[in-house]
Amino acid sequence: MISGVRAAFDRFNAAHPWDHNRHYHRWILRQLPARFGRALDVGCGSGELARALAERADSVDAIDQDPEILRHAGDIPRHNIRFRQQDARELPPGGDYDVITCVATLHHLPFAETLRTLRANLAPGGRLVVLGVYQPQTIGDWTLALMAVPANLAVGWAKSPRGGKRPVAMTAVTRPASMPLAEIRRVAARELPGARIRRHLFWRYSLVFGR
Repeated sequence: MISGVRAAFDRFNAAHPWDHNRHYHRWILRQLPARFGRALDVGCGSGELARALAERADSVDAIDQDPEILRHAGDIPRHNIRFRQQDARELPPGGDYDVITCVATLHHLPFAETLRTLRANLAPGGRLVVLGVYQPQTIGDWTLALMAVPANLAVGWAKSPRGGKRPVAMTAVTRPASMPLAEIRRVAARELPGARIRRHLFWRYSLVFGR
């Protein structure tokens, strides 16, 4: 029975796709100052968040490892955004970014190593905001995951494009999360002391850190 329900859920999502990450872009922006200098968007995908950051920033560096999704990102150019293909772990330290954002990317990379790299590139007084995915493990995790199911159906019905065409941002190659939230908290406490981590609806968590 469970497999049948899951199959029906998957069929609905395929017919009514919507971008769960973009749903949180406004929340991410609320964590940031009204104006800032340099910003870095890690795992920028098709560039929606980078363009929103560019409304407030002097300049935005937007990086992703997927060359195909970056081709779409450049379709709507802005003078103060630089899109480039790059692994976040290859960033030289000392980037001095006032803002760093990272959406649904950390589970593709070595978690602790990438956090260290991002911290090394954050300017004094800067803000790092991560939106990630995690592997449900606890009762609380699974309770929130189950609560997200009817909400997902409602939002999918209301927001999904006609004809079931997937948004460009959802065409990038992805993989499921493997780290439970408890491990994410443990590693983040070591690498980013004082970071605030919370669970969100739609199988996401946030991490906010300021230097």
